[in-house]
Amino acid sequence: MYKKILRFYLWATLGLSTEIFFTAFTNLYMSIRDHKPIDWSLTGHTYIWMTFIYGAGSLIFPFGHKHLRGFHLLLRIIIVALGIFAIEFISGFILDKTTGHCPWQYSGRWSVMGYIRLDYLPAWMLFAYMIEKADEIFDKMAGTFEK
Repeated sequence: MYKKILRFYLWATLGLSTEIFFTAFTNLYMSIRDHKPIDWSLTGHTYIWMTFIYGAGSLIFPFGHKHLRGFHLLLRIIIVALGIFAIEFISGFILDKTTGHCPWQYSGRWSVMGYIRLDYLPAWMLFAYMIEKADEIFDKMAGTFEK
């Protein structure tokens, strides 16, 4: 049980910190692109709900990863990125229906019902690679507590 709690915490922490960096650097990029003043504080943000959504990855990803292990790396990260899209869409939909608001309401031509942005596929592919490598490290870390 301790191993599962530790993995949940590690996954949530990885997801939250990655999202904070992503939003900070996205804001920087948008300021440069739009010729606006740059906020050098590089403030990023996330939502408390994301703790549970990223943490749930500790339950879902290892199962999928076990079945994808023999596939080529590029195919694995594309499949995982598509899975992330599915989780983002479903969790956004559930949050919207239960709280009346999806915290990451997207707009624009690449948006799907405001819950996902298809142009984020490269970012989700990079994140899929990160979580594959991180999960291997998390597994070793959690295993040291069993001894």
